[in-house]
Amino acid sequence: MISHIDHVVLTVTDIEASVAFYCRVLQMKAVTFANGRRALHFGHQKINLQLLGQEPRNRAGVGSGDLCLITSWPLPQVVAHLQAEGVDIVEGPVAKTGAQGTIQSVYLLDPDQNLIEISVYPPQA
Repeated sequence: MISHIDHVVLTVTDIEASVAFYCRVLQMKAVTFANGRRALHFGHQKINLQLLGQEPRNRAGVGSGDLCLITSWPLPQVVAHLQAEGVDIVEGPVAKTGAQGTIQSVYLLDPDQNLIEISVYPPQA
């Protein structure tokens, strides 16, 4: 029935600070949609950003997000990039299990303490 995720929503305290972080650190593209809403686009997905209370149907709090993002970069390159950007790695590299099997991951926190996992699948033989 479900084929893929189109977008997820993060609740943040400062939308423009989050846009700046995700664009600088994760090289996502900032977009504006629907009456000035902000989002971060990458691949065929996006992360919509909202302020606490902006969406009454959503009960998420600031910092309650936990995302796993797959990178096309080798993990050592990701680690070097994060270090160059002054971003603390809170865990990793470490082996984890993704939707399609074993992954290698590093974890960081965004400005609102959302947990962001950046992962790679091993090369296919």
